[in-house]
Amino acid sequence: MPVSAGAGRDLAGEVAFLARELKTPVITQTFAQLGEQARAEAWSHEEYLAAVLGRQVASRTANGTRMRISAAHFPATKTIEDFSFDHVPAATRDLLAHLATTTFIPKRENVVLLGPPGTGKTHLAIALGIKAAEAAYPVAFDSATGWINRLAEAHARGSLERELRRIHRFRLLIIDEVGYLPFDAAAASLFFQLIANRYETGSVIVTSNLPFSRWGETLGDDVVAAATIDRLVHHAQVIALDGDSYRTRAHRTGPPPAARTSK
Repeated sequence: MPVSAGAGRDLAGEVAFLARELKTPVITQTFAQLGEQARAEAWSHEEYLAAVLGRQVASRTANGTRMRISAAHFPATKTIEDFSFDHVPAATRDLLAHLATTTFIPKRENVVLLGPPGTGKTHLAIALGIKAAEAAYPVAFDSATGWINRLAEAHARGSLERELRRIHRFRLLIIDEVGYLPFDAAAASLFFQLIANRYETGSVIVTSNLPFSRWGETLGDDVVAAATIDRLVHHAQVIALDGDSYRTRAHRTGPPPAARTSK
């Protein structure tokens, strides 16, 4: 009677050892269970192998997404699915759905969200950032003041260029709350350098409570503001969110004005 090729071998131990060597812990956890399922359902060898490898890849993808989301330093977890589009025009909804595919990132395009406080700008910026992380793009989030402080500290150390290069490794940069606090001349210069450093080389999402016509107030100089805006919007989708506060809308009576979308 022929002897099975696996007779006398600890195949489970061998697979576990090989999985450890390959640093694929999910294979260690699932190969035996999937093997039983494969025998019960008469899978082919190829089907079993695809199932085992598929579990490992899915786990690695999920872990990578979690790591990118953690590294982005989002202040909260917000998703497109959680956002209420009840008071958002169809054109804006369609545009945001398109942006959620993250195709603007490999094109090195920008997104600018403008509107009064509470209209959902930060929520949408975070949600698009999470979509980018899920699509395997490195993302970094901070307020405009936070980014300026980071660059100012680097400038004081004499390592501004190095810091800009480090920041440039992120495929998507999110700059929240431009306009809430005015910049002095040094801060305005650093903000311009941050935007200029990304120009046609990396994507930016910016949120602001001010229309572009008032950015001179924040940056302290109309010329610097114009130069910054020019680089920011050259390849950008600009979305204006108007109306009642997104956070307090449910407590108000009557529908808010509709949002507008511009390019």
